[in-house]
Amino acid sequence: MSANLKYKSTPVKDRVSKEEWQYRVDLAAAYQLAGIYKWTDLIYTHFSARVPGTDDFLINPYGLMFDEITASNLVKIDEHGTVLDDPLGMGVNEAGFIIHSCMHKARSEINCVIHTHTRAGVAVSAMKCGLLPISQHAMMVQPEVTYHDYEGIALYEAEQERMAAHLGKKSKAMILRNHGLLALGETVREAFEVMYYLDAACQIQIDALAGGLHNVQIMSEQAAKTAYGQFHRENRPGGYKDWPALLRMLERKGIKYAE
Repeated sequence: MSANLKYKSTPVKDRVSKEEWQYRVDLAAAYQLAGIYKWTDLIYTHFSARVPGTDDFLINPYGLMFDEITASNLVKIDEHGTVLDDPLGMGVNEAGFIIHSCMHKARSEINCVIHTHTRAGVAVSAMKCGLLPISQHAMMVQPEVTYHDYEGIALYEAEQERMAAHLGKKSKAMILRNHGLLALGETVREAFEVMYYLDAACQIQIDALAGGLHNVQIMSEQAAKTAYGQFHRENRPGGYKDWPALLRMLERKGIKYAE
């Protein structure tokens, strides 16, 4: 048996580090949770996680629905788009590589990037006002949201420099105008939480604006500042209790994400 065939026949869990396997498990869980929370768009959109200690990252096989993704079938690619490990031989979404490689390269502290095209997220991305400070949910992210104008489907590397510049050095939430949402995190858990609040805030905004902007209560600057600080205080219980609870939900549903 050739070395390559022997490698491919070895279970993924046995040919990667423990650290990479844990990221695979968490990222697969995020995909499965996204299916439950209806963040899907057929086989499109993508989440990624950096392989610890490298510039490589994991992303979904192009063609699978989110509820088909497991730790073992994620694709590993390098920062140049070279496929390093593709268990199903399905390749990756080209726009997914452009967006995610840009985010990981621009922000070395970021280990997970989540991109969605939800109806509410796209609707707010098309609003000139952007995300408004009108809900408690919004205050998890609203003060740090950055924006990138639409240039067409993200297929060209030339857009990466502009996208990175618009993201900035600190934001973990970005709205791609006329396109969708981006959430970043130092862990998969953090990126998932950012996207949960960002998308929920967009849904609330769409509902609230149904009665007209003139009828929407914008919170005071002080209230907004206070709420944002409360969300980001040290040792906030939700920062370590939510992810285990979400994983337990997957397990109760019998979802085999960690395989």
